[in-house]
Amino acid sequence: MASPLVHVVGVARSPFGKFGGSLRTLSLPELGAYVVERALERIGVAPADVDEVALGVNFPGSDRSVARQVQLRAGIPDDRLAYTVDRACCSSLTAINLAAKSIRLGEARTAVAGGVENLSRVPYFLETARFGQRLGDVVLSDQLVVACPHSGVARAVQASLEAAAYGIGRAEQDEWACRSQERYAEAYASGFFDDEITTVSLHDAAGQLVELDRDEVPRPGTTITALAELPTVNGSNTVTAGNAPDLSSGAAVLVLRGGELDNARSLASIVGWSAAAGDPQHIASMPAVAGLLALKHAGITLDEVDVIEINEAFAAVPLVSNLVLAGGDATLAAELATRTNVNGGAIAIGHPTGATAARLVMTAVNELRRRGGGIGLVCICGGIGEAESLVVDVPAPRTGSDT
Repeated sequence: MASPLVHVVGVARSPFGKFGGSLRTLSLPELGAYVVERALERIGVAPADVDEVALGVNFPGSDRSVARQVQLRAGIPDDRLAYTVDRACCSSLTAINLAAKSIRLGEARTAVAGGVENLSRVPYFLETARFGQRLGDVVLSDQLVVACPHSGVARAVQASLEAAAYGIGRAEQDEWACRSQERYAEAYASGFFDDEITTVSLHDAAGQLVELDRDEVPRPGTTITALAELPTVNGSNTVTAGNAPDLSSGAAVLVLRGGELDNARSLASIVGWSAAAGDPQHIASMPAVAGLLALKHAGITLDEVDVIEINEAFAAVPLVSNLVLAGGDATLAAELATRTNVNGGAIAIGHPTGATAARLVMTAVNELRRRGGGIGLVCICGGIGEAESLVVDVPAPRTGSDT
């Protein structure tokens, strides 16, 4: 018996807040539940119809069982399964793939999957205090120092070293970053993100009611000249605050459903998926490794892919990954770039690590729907030489002759 198709039937995300911005007062369960409620409301699915909730979280801080808390806050019955996934930046894509697997196995009919992150609320850790502290300095550990937990090497250093190995320099990375800002600005002005973003109502640190209806991170006036003047960071040769994303906050979820659905109800179907792991120092090439595996799983060739979303963990990542996808062919890599992150990426939008991958999926789906259908490839790096990928197929709209 064939496994049931897995459809994306609804999407929603919060605006992505800047580090220390409007969302900093919200706990992960509060922010996650708000977006889950909006996603279900948008498509008229009752919370009681949800069988499973899977949420990615990379920095839970002092919270625990975040997905379970989100489930209960969103009114989903307490006898339904909920689980929290941590696979670094891959977390929400892993959650989507695990929920989709439950649907294929017949263990769930409807699932909510995605991620939530509030990097503004990540606490400092005092790891030695439990059993007392001797005379001397007390050391706080900051979990937001962006370095590999295995090797201690800064992520920015990993990205710049791998970019250099592929012949990609600072100028190319700054150009990509500027392109990300410009494309986001164009997409926002056209209303493209209206189908993704749901307004978040909250009280700010001063107790004032805030209606946040747009991403806080974009810098629309960014220029190549301004980017070129920025200093490098964290010991990197090429990574700067301008060609890397903000430490953002946000939530993004998809509603998944199994079985046969007509085109009017299915936004997209998930036709390929893959998780990959490799050299712990490789951050920029691993999304391509996962992407090629996912395409092979789907039986789809690269030239059949209409839209590519590669997370801009650094500008180096899509640049290197496109070169790897192209098998080292610089001409093909340049052509792939024209299909990649066509509405901007994390450098402009922000990167709430546990939620970003779900945002990539909905952006790919909405872009393909805007085009009238097609195939989308979503790739993201995460963790210690890890990556995840997903392939979606968006159907062409039905015409009168199809009914």
